[in-house]
Amino acid sequence: MNELRAVVFDTDGVLLATADRHAAAWKETFDHCLPEWQPSHAGARPRPFDAVREYRDLVDGRSRLDGVRAFLAARDIGLPPGTPEDPPGCATVHAVAARKEEVFSSMLRTDGVRTFQDVRPALQELRQRAIRCAAVSASRHARSLLESADLIGSFDALVDGQDAAALALPGKPDPALFLEAADRLGVPPAHTAVVEDALAGVEAGHRGGFRLVVGLNREGDPHMTDALGTHGADLVLPDLGGLPAVLQGSRP
Repeated sequence: MNELRAVVFDTDGVLLATADRHAAAWKETFDHCLPEWQPSHAGARPRPFDAVREYRDLVDGRSRLDGVRAFLAARDIGLPPGTPEDPPGCATVHAVAARKEEVFSSMLRTDGVRTFQDVRPALQELRQRAIRCAAVSASRHARSLLESADLIGSFDALVDGQDAAALALPGKPDPALFLEAADRLGVPPAHTAVVEDALAGVEAGHRGGFRLVVGLNREGDPHMTDALGTHGADLVLPDLGGLPAVLQGSRP
């Protein structure tokens, strides 16, 4: 019997309404550094970071370092890697990642964190159906944010950026974070679903051999629906409201 017994949720954009702040923090970081990396010629200004398309294609769902590397590669910009001790700045990959962390942390202190309205009812229904749940995030903030939102008790396991660093787990689209979460739940991927809103995340779920990969498209963008499917989502939902019924339907 191939019964579905667990779900692994991405955090930003699936559980918590923080994706827009991540996008804004990346934009502030990259746009600040771009004139230094690409000095203007004959009055031409460097092309600003696209907080929709480039956020979705290059940085969403990835670790900060991987996000910086992906953006630099896409713009054909070369920077030395630097070290984790580099202060926030523009001179190295680690410095840019530290600047993004600084900007994002400032936004959280100012605005706090909001939970999507569909999250608590969905998690409660899954618990009633004895489906184990884990939260996964490339962010080191995930645990504190879930605690602030009073959601941490809804999960049987959590794998975040601090765990990834401690265990040297590669970031998405590698499935290592999801596989670690399934292992902590004690449920193999063949009996586990993944819920993701990022292209790198659904690709990771597909690569990991999970029973069901659910893409979440809260904005209702038809292009995003197509992209999620192309990257490995088995189906795409507009929110978590219909998730328990979908998971129940996939159980024999």
